[in-house]
Amino acid sequence: MQNQEKCYENVWILSGTSDGPEIANRLLELNYSVFASVLTYKAGQAYIENPKLHIITGKLNNKDEIINFIKKNKIKCVVDATHPFAEIISKNLNNACKEINKPLLLFERKSLIDNTKNFFYIDDLKDINNVDLENKNILLAIGSRFLKDTANYYKDCKANVFTRVLPTHGSITKAFGSCIKNSNIAILEPSKIGQGILEKKLCDFWEIDYVLCRESGSYSQKNWESIVSESKMKLFLVKRPKVKNDYSYSFDQYHNLINHIIIKY
Repeated sequence: MQNQEKCYENVWILSGTSDGPEIANRLLELNYSVFASVLTYKAGQAYIENPKLHIITGKLNNKDEIINFIKKNKIKCVVDATHPFAEIISKNLNNACKEINKPLLLFERKSLIDNTKNFFYIDDLKDINNVDLENKNILLAIGSRFLKDTANYYKDCKANVFTRVLPTHGSITKAFGSCIKNSNIAILEPSKIGQGILEKKLCDFWEIDYVLCRESGSYSQKNWESIVSESKMKLFLVKRPKVKNDYSYSFDQYHNLINHIIIKY
């Protein structure tokens, strides 16, 4: 049990909607004050209302902004639970916390991919090169940031390109601004209950041969693993970047992260 003198310490969490709300809830139950940074207003809605929870919306542009935020809000420790491929913010967090000697904790779920003949690790979004791509149907489930460039690449490889994007203004704009046919674009939220029913029906309807996604450890990845393992499709997973290996403390279970915060901060 947390003692009285450890109450109300300020913890800053940077995360999406997968892990941030759960980490925040557990800390709030222990009487911590929690600052949660999210990119969009919609992401902030995944968090509960609580007088000790402060939602900060928007992008942090550089190391100095991070340092100023930590000092202004008297942050005791920082939790990086951002997407495994969010390399820029993680690098800035790491540099900022080192400069002012502030504890930075990494939370990153394990990617427990099963060893099956349908799954393949690749190093880059454009590394599907050991299979026949001509006239094959490839589904890009990679987010929208690199969608245009990746779609162009596989179109040049003579593949038929499809995509699933999130229902956000930015994602939709980038999808329809790419070379992908409008009829080959699906807008939907990944299923969080592990069944991936909509994704499966989408693959069946489009007669998908290959699925490309990133090794995030998220429910989206788990959905694709489940769908592909029961089909003739092939799943190509882009390996996580190694930028986040430079952390003093890293966790892949909520209770281990929370226990560390209770004991140390």
